[in-house]
Amino acid sequence: MLAPCLLLAMLLTGCADSRYYWQSVSGHLELMAAARPIDNWLADGATPATVKQRLQLAQDMRRFAVEELHLPDNASYHRYADLQRRHAVWNVVAAPELSLTLKTWCFPVAGCVGYRGYFAESDAQAEAGVLRAAGFEANVYGVPAYSTLGWMNWFGGDPLLNTFIHYPEGEVARLLFHELSHQVLYVPDDTVFNESFATAVERLGGALWLAQQASPQAHLAYADFDARRQQFRALTRRTREQLELIYQIDSPLAPDTQTKKAMKSKAMQDFLAAYAELKANWDGYSGYDPWVAQANNAVFGAQAAYDELVPGFEALFEREGRDWPAFYDAVKQLAKRSKDERTQQLKQWAKERHG
Repeated sequence: MLAPCLLLAMLLTGCADSRYYWQSVSGHLELMAAARPIDNWLADGATPATVKQRLQLAQDMRRFAVEELHLPDNASYHRYADLQRRHAVWNVVAAPELSLTLKTWCFPVAGCVGYRGYFAESDAQAEAGVLRAAGFEANVYGVPAYSTLGWMNWFGGDPLLNTFIHYPEGEVARLLFHELSHQVLYVPDDTVFNESFATAVERLGGALWLAQQASPQAHLAYADFDARRQQFRALTRRTREQLELIYQIDSPLAPDTQTKKAMKSKAMQDFLAAYAELKANWDGYSGYDPWVAQANNAVFGAQAAYDELVPGFEALFEREGRDWPAFYDAVKQLAKRSKDERTQQLKQWAKERHG
């Protein structure tokens, strides 16, 4: 994801909301102040051996990102910070009662995005409360990392964080590749395009890392982890598609508001039942319980931003001969077209690839 209110843009032009501006700036500066070069952590006798091992692994991933995926070679992810908390920031997302369209917030330079980030969970929860009082379905979720799009490389770049360094090996690789891809391309006012592109890079790059670099044990362990994720995302995608049909203005399924609400309730009940069935086959794994407990229009809408156009980007990667520089060039050319045109083109490529 991107920084909650991109720091450089705020320093240049300011934000209308001074309180939000201050928490964004102070929170980011606190994060940067906690970061030290990885070599310093590795040489420090007080650094736990497990942390040293993960930092070295992350540096191997960083080199792989440059050499194999042709992602930017710059200051990002050569430092590490222990924030003494579980998440880097907390995002607030919101959607109407009968829509998956996310409320957007607009910032200088960055444009409009479908979330609002806070460095303190209490601030995020307070914002969510205001949105619920205004009639929105809202959600707050923790985020392990964010990108400053490379604009802060002069200040040390985005650091590795304790909030994700101990993730399964494949997940650390995917996260690094995702955040670095935001430094390749960012299109203002198109969260779905930006996040779907980054997700495609993380999936393709993560698979390549696991195939070429991971140990057999890590590869096997991650295969189980990823299989559960794919099953869960397939379930949420089906539920999202069902809700979209219900919410259509002229939906033949639900022509009036009361019918829409009743069908929405049934769709959510079906989702919960299907999730319980999935869990029964996961040997007690419950990692998605918090997501499911908060599932609403805002949660489903936020997930769509990361998933919706990924098949189109994967198809484009194949069209470019799985050549990373050619793929990035093609994406940059696509980004010059209108939002509707590039969205339809990606959907068409996905359709052609999958028949």
